Amino acid sequence: MYSASAISFPTFRLHCSIPTELSSCRPKLSRIRTNPSLGKPVQVPSPKLASFDGGLNEAFQRLDVSGNNSPIEAYAYVLELCGKSRALSQGRQLHCRLFKTFPAFEFDFLAGKLVFMYGKCASLDDAAKVFDEMRDRTAFAWNALIGAYVSNGEPASALSIYRNMRVEGVPLDLYSFPVLLKACGKLRDIRTGSELHCMLVKLGFNSTGFIVNALVSMYAKTDDLSAARRLFDASQEKGDAVLWNSILSSYSTSGKSLETLQLFREMQMTGPASNSYTIVSALTACEGFSYAKLGKEIHAAVLKSTHSFEVYVCNALIAMYARCGKMLEAGKILRLMNNADVVTWNSLIKGYVQNLMYKEALQFFCDMIAAGHKPDEVSLTSVIAASGRLSNLLAGMELHAYVIKHGWDSNLLVGNTLIDMYSKCNLTCYMGRAFLMMHEKDLISWTTVIAGYALNDCHVEALELFRDVAKKRMEIDEMMLGSILRACSVLKSMLIVKEIHCHILRKGLLDTVIQNELVDVYGKCRNMGYATRVFESIKGKDVVSWTSMISSSALNGNENEAVELFRRMAETGLSADSVALLCILSAAASLSALKKGREIHGYLLRKGFCLEGSIAVAVVDMYACCGDLQSAKAVFDRIERKGLLQYTSMINAYGMHGCGKASVELFDKMRHENVSPDHISFLALLYACSHAGLLDEGRRFLKIMELEYKLEPWPEHYVCLVDMLGRANCVVEAFEFVKMMKTEPTTEVWCALLSACRSHSEKEIGEIAAQRLLELEPKNPGNLVLVSNVFAEQGRWNDVEKVRAKMKASGMEKQPGCSWIEMDGKVHKFTARDKSHPETKEIYEKLSEVTRKLERESGYLADTKFILHNVDEGEKVQMLHGHSERLAIAYGLLRTPDRACLRITKNLRVCRDCHTFCKLVSKLFRRDIVMRDANRFHHFESGLCSCGDSW
Repeated sequence: MYSASAISFPTFRLHCSIPTELSSCRPKLSRIRTNPSLGKPVQVPSPKLASFDGGLNEAFQRLDVSGNNSPIEAYAYVLELCGKSRALSQGRQLHCRLFKTFPAFEFDFLAGKLVFMYGKCASLDDAAKVFDEMRDRTAFAWNALIGAYVSNGEPASALSIYRNMRVEGVPLDLYSFPVLLKACGKLRDIRTGSELHCMLVKLGFNSTGFIVNALVSMYAKTDDLSAARRLFDASQEKGDAVLWNSILSSYSTSGKSLETLQLFREMQMTGPASNSYTIVSALTACEGFSYAKLGKEIHAAVLKSTHSFEVYVCNALIAMYARCGKMLEAGKILRLMNNADVVTWNSLIKGYVQNLMYKEALQFFCDMIAAGHKPDEVSLTSVIAASGRLSNLLAGMELHAYVIKHGWDSNLLVGNTLIDMYSKCNLTCYMGRAFLMMHEKDLISWTTVIAGYALNDCHVEALELFRDVAKKRMEIDEMMLGSILRACSVLKSMLIVKEIHCHILRKGLLDTVIQNELVDVYGKCRNMGYATRVFESIKGKDVVSWTSMISSSALNGNENEAVELFRRMAETGLSADSVALLCILSAAASLSALKKGREIHGYLLRKGFCLEGSIAVAVVDMYACCGDLQSAKAVFDRIERKGLLQYTSMINAYGMHGCGKASVELFDKMRHENVSPDHISFLALLYACSHAGLLDEGRRFLKIMELEYKLEPWPEHYVCLVDMLGRANCVVEAFEFVKMMKTEPTTEVWCALLSACRSHSEKEIGEIAAQRLLELEPKNPGNLVLVSNVFAEQGRWNDVEKVRAKMKASGMEKQPGCSWIEMDGKVHKFTARDKSHPETKEIYEKLSEVTRKLERESGYLADTKFILHNVDEGEKVQMLHGHSERLAIAYGLLRTPDRACLRITKNLRVCRDCHTFCKLVSKLFRRDIVMRDANRFHHFESGLCSCGDSW
């Protein structure tokens, strides 16, 4: 802290750089001030010269007429005029004349004016050079240099000059404090700001009006609003509008909307009259829909005042209405203005973009150009962003051409927005060119282009650019890491993921967001060990952390773990978001865990989630996959706004349960509601027709798809038709259809044909289909198993051994049969001839008891025809008795009350003998059995199955 004796505060000043609102405080220039450095009085411009109001050229002419006889004050005045006019060239000419005209002791006074002039002209190097060459630096010169640095965006240099000034003992001018406090605010330097405040308090100037205003602004910008408010409340000059504006602006720029508006109301009631600065601060505080009413009230007050046609107030009104989503009102203001500027148009264009009215933004941009206004950075970035959101490539390219034509292509922000626009329009080649053509690139440029490549499935290009970033040793932020990790998750590149993980750890970039991304990418790369370790290491797990782990578990077939994770998340008190609920509903559907699914549905209702959109689809799908078609229909019926997704999910649900006619009726209803089907909805419909044996309907819908809706069938649609023909024993027709297909038949098509040949013992066509399968996908284990089974049914055991030897040599394994049943909230899993269950002994005893009853009371005999192993009959019977679904049924009979429905899920197609077994159990034990296999649902009731023995 400096002593009071080191500071003198003169009554008058030669120059001060303060806000326009304080200009009334400036003394007249006709007074004389003693320069302590020169030791003699120096005159300032006379009243006659000071009142001269001519232009700069006229002032120079007057100097030329007077020649070297012009008084020093005339040169001082013209220098000030050059500074205010930003006339750097004329100022430099005058500098040369001064150097030749005046002796050194008089030149020092004018040197201070030169510093001021160069500062105003933003030529800081020249200002500093003149200052450094001064023999006797005046207080005015010091203050002029400080003001120059602050006004040209170098507040740190200003404070450095101030400290040097204090060291040399140069007395401070009172009007230097606002400039220094402004520098402290820009730097958020609360320490220096408090030091200046203490000096002002010690010297008794802390209550001076413009000083209080500067202090309030400084404290607000250094995030100490409480100190700013205390200064305001303690001020004695509450009639000063500038003071009110300072505190209002402080609260408004700090996002304290409610406090700003409360102060504004208090000013209206007890304070001075508002001016345009007051109104702009109040309008800036009105942000969001909740403040629309208050904004309208302020607008009404503006209309009654004299400020209603001021351009700054009108611009603030437009921006306020845009923030509140009232674009109609914002547009009306512009139409009523006669003095609209670029800021006015920009505010409206930006408002349209913020309110998702992208087409209106583009149209308004055209109107702006037609009105004769030249777009700037704000308007260009806004409309380019609007083109990207609309995926309007033509408009985006036109804007790009405009940018190049008018020289905006070198602008960094415009270039970044162009990259983002081309990314959203899925045109990565142009995106890459726009990036390469940028003269200057920042971190946002690299992040945007990497994200663009990653989002458009150009994952290799994204990785290559990321390597360039690493080579340039640029800083890497979380957004770039998220994009590159997502690219790695698609490429399934564990090596690169581990490298990036190591880079993150070395650079100390590991935070919750990145950890969540790592859990997700390790899950998608099928490395649950690493995913679990990263998840457990997260200290502050948020809902995204749990969701990432839940989705990773479900993706890797660990649905039980996914359900358990959801339970643990609920215990922590976190509320699941829509993404987490979609994941857990999918897991429950995969497990056919009806009880869990109902619990999640209840959770949805308790938390207030609306059954619409993707959530509604997931709930319908969950109930359908859990075998509860009635609940699926009840949920579907309660959906208020049914769209294509909702209809498709219910059509698919009917198809899964063999209700083909219901699928057809719902499809017709959907078309009647003017909902146009797409490829997926037609696929669900054909699937339903296939499993219900509706061959004629299937043929008709395939024609409707092609002719009426102009949709080219996918291979999956052809698979459904081949499957339908095969089920109807039209194998030859199916083969002819495959040969006449417009596209090359896929392995799925040949697989469907081979299954049909196997069901109907069509050996010749089956041989062709098997050969094509082996040619197309010789390393697909599912296809090889199917071919092996066909050979086994034909007794071609040598060929069977060859296929199985080929699978063994390639490390391929047949997917083991697996069934599971939900009991008391827990899913019990069984494999063929499984003995790992804790109650294995009781389960096998119950299964033997059931089998004996079926043999005794219904004459059941095991059908070993489809046991495709070269073993004796007794061993085949034992294999059948050990099938996984029979173990699940036995456990269900053992642990559920009489007449309770058994819900079983199997990962493979149920064999014919087990199908017969289930029908007999449903009849003799009076148990409904709902079984979901790899193809469809089977509802066994009183000895009958919903599939009609065709699946």
